[in-house]
Amino acid sequence: MQVTDYTAKYAASTEADPAAVIETLQAEVASLKEQLDWFKRQLFGRKSEKRIIDNPDQLDLSALLDNTPPPADPEPTEEITYRRRKPKPRNADDVTDSGLRFGPDVPIEVIELSAPQLEGPEADQYEVIDHKISRRLAQRPGSYVVLEYRRPVLRHKPSSHLMEVPAPSAVFEGSLADVSLLAGILVDKFAYHLPLYRQHQRLKDAGITLSRSTLTHYTQRAIELLRPIVDAQWRHILQSKVLAMDETPIKAGRKKKGQMQATGYWPIYGEDDELCFTWSTSRGSAHIEQQLEGFTGVLLSDGYAAYDRYARNKPQITQAQCWAHTRRYFERAHKSDPAAPEALTLIGGLYRVEQQIREKGLEGENKLDYRSRHALPITDAFFAWCHQQRQRMDRVNTDPLAKALVYADNHQAQLKVYLGDPQVPIDTNHLERALRVIPMGRKNWLFCWSEVGAKHVGIIQSLLTTCRLHNVDPYTYLVDVLQRVALHPARAIIELTPRVWKARFAEHPLRSDLDHAH
Repeated sequence: MQVTDYTAKYAASTEADPAAVIETLQAEVASLKEQLDWFKRQLFGRKSEKRIIDNPDQLDLSALLDNTPPPADPEPTEEITYRRRKPKPRNADDVTDSGLRFGPDVPIEVIELSAPQLEGPEADQYEVIDHKISRRLAQRPGSYVVLEYRRPVLRHKPSSHLMEVPAPSAVFEGSLADVSLLAGILVDKFAYHLPLYRQHQRLKDAGITLSRSTLTHYTQRAIELLRPIVDAQWRHILQSKVLAMDETPIKAGRKKKGQMQATGYWPIYGEDDELCFTWSTSRGSAHIEQQLEGFTGVLLSDGYAAYDRYARNKPQITQAQCWAHTRRYFERAHKSDPAAPEALTLIGGLYRVEQQIREKGLEGENKLDYRSRHALPITDAFFAWCHQQRQRMDRVNTDPLAKALVYADNHQAQLKVYLGDPQVPIDTNHLERALRVIPMGRKNWLFCWSEVGAKHVGIIQSLLTTCRLHNVDPYTYLVDVLQRVALHPARAIIELTPRVWKARFAEHPLRSDLDHAH
């Protein structure tokens, strides 16, 4: 019945020509098969883009798709109601209602604080009559420790005046969290993609009674301290002559009841191996205009139309296209069209040239000359081959190879930009490797509850990803800058970005009291 309906529809549009109906239906079936093959590959196929010439026979899991068992009957459910006591109001910075609570199995590191009055010339006038105890929750990689500060309580003998040694200052005034805990929460969640509810479970297993909302509160406050550092890093990135830009989706905030809002991150990679994740509720060119205001140079991206609209009528912007994205179009067509492997072979030649450049350590004019002598002839041959293939009369516009040919031909000028500038990479793979933290995290925390939360993710990931790019340990970096940022001059905030911090402070970073405990 469905075939008859389709036949009637196409017959009406083709004046009841059976041959035209059959040809149209065959083209539609071929297009649907191509889409199905692509979805099968996303589920069961190889994710690597490395081309394998001699591929051994392997078990095709996609062949089992048609043999999936029918879904089981839903389990019976019942509605359960209950009452619970209303929670007591608490200070948002308290770990629990009554302060820090922990079991007897939790290790305690005792830190003895000295009183300066006992070391001066009037030391004989003071005596220790008691000790005050202050406790903070600290974190070692994979474990938690309670820091216990034994603060002497002194009595001035002549006047009988009592005084006590104050507790060391914390990142947040009056907080029960040591800086090591704040850094550990951020690294676990954003570098190792461990959601806060799992960290809460680990704390509970370790014997620590802690509110999950307090973890959220600490995370938000710590990230806000780091915002000026990211702003400084962003200003430096815009000074680059070559920028790479991409976009990746994320669910953030509520669009309406029961539905999250579709938003996106726009990671931007500078020439000094720095990365910033900007966030926007739209995927239009307006966000690019706003973020790249004042930028002059080469913008390297994929073929997304928003970049074309942005670069149009901007003589100060040179638009360059990514060869890896172009290659993916031809890779999708290599099974359905015998001519597609020729394009993959030519593009592979361009990447071999880049590999030879890296092996020889060529830079500047030497790199440009090598590309001109070896890569330019390959690109000319590639686009000549594309032009020849587009002249074939048997080529259907809906074929995957036809789409790839149109994509390559439309971006020919942008794809050749890297041949005339040694600082422009051949693709955006370096940016795609860096932005993987968002898809990897998205598999764990799925979405951001609010738009503010999405912006916070962009802030912390900008620093942690840049730390990785400069071989800086994220935990050591955060322990240092969380203590240093409040005291550092605002005019020199660029010194706290991972790139500059590595040169200025990495050899002697600020440590947590946990490292000094005995």
